[in-house]
Amino acid sequence: MANAVSGMAVDDDCKLKFLELKAKRTYRFIVFKIEEKQKQVVVEKLGEPANGYDDFTASLPADECRYAVYDFDFVTEENCQKSRIFFIAWSPDTSRVRSKMIYASSKDRFKRELDGIQVELQATDPTEMGLDVFNSRVN
Repeated sequence: MANAVSGMAVDDDCKLKFLELKAKRTYRFIVFKIEEKQKQVVVEKLGEPANGYDDFTASLPADECRYAVYDFDFVTEENCQKSRIFFIAWSPDTSRVRSKMIYASSKDRFKRELDGIQVELQATDPTEMGLDVFNSRVN
């Protein structure tokens, strides 16, 4: 089902991989890319459970927009191990204006396809999605 605003469809693999991350913790992160020619969102990269935050940030291009989901583990003040699923809309200042517009207009519909996102971040540079930002959003 294409989005009326941007005409973007969501590849079934996006939902399948997200469910695997959410239910089975098969992945640490997933990076999604909009294929403009096919007019759909596809999985670009999967992060193994052993991958860390640095692997995740390294997988985001410096000058192109992406969507990403990150399974963030943390310890509460009560010393409980927990995790939150973050949705990151990565839109660096150096990316093309057209790309920023397409990603912005498709974001809400795409996010609705991924049932179970707990925290959303919008980031234009790495400092806006640093570990300190993640920690401040979970406590």
